Amino acid sequence: MQKLPEAVQLIEKASMMYLENGTPDTAAMALERAGKLIENVDPEKAVQLYQQTANVFENEERLRQAVELLGKASRLLVRGRRFDEAALSIQKEKNIYKEIENYPTCYKKTIAQVLVHLHRSDYVAAERCVRESYSIPGFSGSEDCAALEQLLEGYDQQDQDQVSEVCNSPLFKYMDNDYAKLGLSLVVPGGGIKKKSAAPQAKSEGATAPATEEDEDEYAGGLC
Repeated sequence: MQKLPEAVQLIEKASMMYLENGTPDTAAMALERAGKLIENVDPEKAVQLYQQTANVFENEERLRQAVELLGKASRLLVRGRRFDEAALSIQKEKNIYKEIENYPTCYKKTIAQVLVHLHRSDYVAAERCVRESYSIPGFSGSEDCAALEQLLEGYDQQDQDQVSEVCNSPLFKYMDNDYAKLGLSLVVPGGGIKKKSAAPQAKSEGATAPATEEDEDEYAGGLC
């Protein structure tokens, strides 16, 4: 009958009953199914359902299943441009991957975090994510780390070309589609205007330089 909100309410009620009856696996399956059902109609509700499912799995110490559901929630939050919530969700994913010692995926989650923070115009938070990730085994020598350092340098210097080059690299382009799009749409503060106006500024500075040297020459002449 396509009465999806009503269906989801009933599924949530059923999942509570499954939990009370000591069958958390069935409860989690029901909640995940409800999330898939409502995802295209009400993404916000789907996020809530996926997070609930992740909590059920986490309580059962089934961390791999929990983090998979958190990943779905994170991607939906990014798609809806709810970046503050997305940043928190990705951090939770990263913590679980670190706990289960899946370090390469931690590197990818750091990239996702940095992209989200830069879209929030929060360079400090993005830089902190990279700095904190140095404690993850193998991160400091990885291509992910090198790319992120280059990205942050370009963003800080308002160098749109450098930022675009990093975000168009295979490392970024072959991430989950929602994060790849964040990379491709990332614009430095001022849209790179500062970089473009740097040449005339340098010219004008260059114009004043000879005058300074000439003054110094006159002063030197006076000493002679």
